[in-house]
Amino acid sequence: MSVWDDLVGQEPAVAVLRHAVEDPSAMTHAWLLTGPPGSGRSNAARAFAAALQCERGGCGTCHACTTVLGGTHPDVTLVATEGVFIRVDTTRPLVELAQRSPSQGRWRVIVVEDADRFNDQSANVLLKAVEEPPARTVWLLCAPSPEDVLVTIRSRSRSVALRVPPVEAVAELLVRRDGVDHRTAVVAARAAQSHVGIARRLARDPQARERRAAVLGIATSVRGVGDAVLAAGALVETAQADAKAATEERDATEKNALLRSLGAEGATTLPPALRGQVKALEEEQKRRATRAQRDVLDRAMVDLLSLYRDVLVVQLGADVELVNVEQEDAVRSLAAGSTPEQTLRRMDAVGQARTRLAGNVAPLLAVEAMAIALRPQG
Repeated sequence: MSVWDDLVGQEPAVAVLRHAVEDPSAMTHAWLLTGPPGSGRSNAARAFAAALQCERGGCGTCHACTTVLGGTHPDVTLVATEGVFIRVDTTRPLVELAQRSPSQGRWRVIVVEDADRFNDQSANVLLKAVEEPPARTVWLLCAPSPEDVLVTIRSRSRSVALRVPPVEAVAELLVRRDGVDHRTAVVAARAAQSHVGIARRLARDPQARERRAAVLGIATSVRGVGDAVLAAGALVETAQADAKAATEERDATEKNALLRSLGAEGATTLPPALRGQVKALEEEQKRRATRAQRDVLDRAMVDLLSLYRDVLVVQLGADVELVNVEQEDAVRSLAAGSTPEQTLRRMDAVGQARTRLAGNVAPLLAVEAMAIALRPQG
């Protein structure tokens, strides 16, 4: 057993990171781990952090390894924003923390899971810390691609690229780690396009499979503008409900904890001096809900793109496997009823909806425009 066991299909990247752990001359103060969603960037960063703290280079069983992987090691800080951006008020404390020597471990490690979400101001604050690092501090920055990170930070970091793992490798992980039967694991891994986290959810949660099937059903159910508007409304409502379910309980717990710490638990009205703190928390929770809703909608767009990719595969007679094997009948029906050019236009419409959502366009407007573009064309 080792900390690298769950990084399926990432042998080249693991080799680079292991070499840095074993050979001090290969070590550097800032690393940029890049790869597509689901490739395991965050898991690779955590495994690397554990290996750096471990006396045996990442055994996976010692106190250092288990506390790092469990998120409780005092010298390893994990940053995963739940807002749209990582703000300056989050970055400054990290920069200050980076100046401190490790208290127990061999290194002070700061893992930023969403380094692509630094805005210009927070990235510039981070830059100084990356330019002038203390001797025993390591920054592990994760992003989809090097281009998503400020060029000045990128140029001062060593890049390690992760790849999309093979479907079979993800399926084997689900079988080994989660006890999923092989066929379900393969279908889930293919449907998730090798995104390990999503594959695990699809394999273990029937409701997740039902929601995904409903999203894919948009491609065949939209016959006119009216259908498109209804489908868009349903999709956005589902995303809002999912985001609310994911954040509601946590929001209430956080608010109760804050009121308790302020000595105002159960109070019907708050003194003016305390309202600002409660308002700041509510604003942060609102940003988190917005991010959660965007993430749900973006995943729905990715699923739709995978369906139209399958349609195009059939239309062009390409000798490759379908992503959505359980929707093969719908794929072949769509392929027979349209041309490759129409399929590409529909894929462009889905891509444009993703761009609009990322650009803060009202979700309902972006999804409605996409759904209308998916209807059959004469």
